Amino acid sequence: MLEQVLGSVLAAGAVGLVYLGAAARVVKQYERGVVLRLGRLRGDVRAPGFTTVIPGVDRLRKVNMQIVTMPIPAQEGITRDNVTVRVDAVVYFRVVDAAAAVINVEDYRFAVSQMAQTSLRSIIGKSELDDLLSNREKLNEGLELMIDSPAIGWGVQIDRVEIKDVSLPESMKRSMARQAEADRERRARIINADAELQASKKLAEAAQQMADTPSALQLRLLQTVMAVAAEKNSTLVLPIPVELLRFLERAQYPQGPAPEPHQGPPPEQPHAGPAPDPGQPVETHPTPPLTPLHDPLLDPLPDPPLDPSPPPPAVDG
Repeated sequence: MLEQVLGSVLAAGAVGLVYLGAAARVVKQYERGVVLRLGRLRGDVRAPGFTTVIPGVDRLRKVNMQIVTMPIPAQEGITRDNVTVRVDAVVYFRVVDAAAAVINVEDYRFAVSQMAQTSLRSIIGKSELDDLLSNREKLNEGLELMIDSPAIGWGVQIDRVEIKDVSLPESMKRSMARQAEADRERRARIINADAELQASKKLAEAAQQMADTPSALQLRLLQTVMAVAAEKNSTLVLPIPVELLRFLERAQYPQGPAPEPHQGPPPEQPHAGPAPDPGQPVETHPTPPLTPLHDPLLDPLPDPPLDPSPPPPAVDG
């Protein structure tokens, strides 16, 4: 009798252990459990920790509540300014309502992925190329709003959407590179012209200052000579400016050149002869014409005499 009772107890304990093993469930900290009893939602969402279900009657669905990072496949489209681009992005979302994520949508991950792809293609068609390249923050906000609107009913919250890369055709890349190079060259020319204008103004002021003070030009010349003489591998050609010669001339004769004193008796004047009588006519002689001097170097050579005799006939050999 005792053996039968003991066997019954052992059998009941074994059955209880089997039942407990089949009914026991463990929900992790980052998960929530949704219980479906005979296909219907049963009670509230199970919290993390140890929980039990009825084997064969209840079915526990665990939903991950962590933030999911989902890459959006690259989508090819035409922008509003008729440029073909290929754009890929990434979306960050998490489940905020585990029951809605299980009941309201078949597969919330697949649904979010497809919605993100269609929203990305729509954003490409509504935007221009410059916005895709430089104004991504605004596009990210618009893309996040487009994905988050239908995802609210799925128990999913979109945290952030980022456009990762924008691929352009090679011809468009070359055109943009030429445009950027031309723009940089234009700015470089403007900067050089501005620098030349400022330098010309300063040089004009310096020239005016040197014109008022001639000694400044000499000091500047000496500074230039010292700067060039520092390099021993160059030949220095020193020009003498006219202002330096005038400065030296004024330093030598401050009141003008002094005349040389005359020494010795005055030179004899040629005898003009007796004064002519004013009552008689004065006899004048015509001046003979001047004979040009003969210079053999300047006179052209005489032409050779022409030979009137015809050339001898050619004799055939």
